[in-house]
Amino acid sequence: MLETNITKSTFQFLKSLQKNNNRDWFAEHKKQFNAENEATKSFFGHLLELLSAHDEIERLKVFRIYRDVRFSKNKTPYKNSFSASYARAGLHRRGGYYVHLEPGNSFIATGFWNPEKDDLLRIRKEWELDVSELEQIINEPQFKKVWGPLTGDELKTAPKGFDKEDPNIDYIRKKQFVFTRKFTDAEVLSNNFAQEINTSFKIIRPYFDLMSSILTTNLNGESLLD
Repeated sequence: MLETNITKSTFQFLKSLQKNNNRDWFAEHKKQFNAENEATKSFFGHLLELLSAHDEIERLKVFRIYRDVRFSKNKTPYKNSFSASYARAGLHRRGGYYVHLEPGNSFIATGFWNPEKDDLLRIRKEWELDVSELEQIINEPQFKKVWGPLTGDELKTAPKGFDKEDPNIDYIRKKQFVFTRKFTDAEVLSNNFAQEINTSFKIIRPYFDLMSSILTTNLNGESLLD
């Protein structure tokens, strides 16, 4: 049976790891890590079942706790978190879901982190034409209450080939198109946390539908998948 909640022991382990992020301590507590890791994987599996009731998920990826320190200034060997991503199935379903569990810094995120070059240009061309449908979706009261504003890295000025005076330049400058929702530790440890995540991801669907439509058609609205 899959775990339906995140327990206090999971966060207690992560808090201890944060204070003792070294290989000796981790080796001494490997049994506890294995137990918490399996429980968290089970929770992510439960969330997969909830998501699959209203979306088609191609892949669940649970990230390893071990950090790649080769090219990082931060040389601590372990992450202070458990996290997972969910990839939507099929070329006509764009976007993805992400869950990050960390004491004091838990959040979920969704959207388009780093669109490839052609996708990014297609999105920008769409915003150059019209952002009214996008704004209608992201300014809907319930959507805005749950997800807040559209975020992500952006250029300081207009991308090459675009007018910096364009009325939609604030959207055109973006390189990422992401929504994030933060959770307190108490919310993460509550009995309805999985349902709250699932409800939040349901609310994002109109945004995904719009972006999927944009990324699978040309500017004339003709399908690129045929």
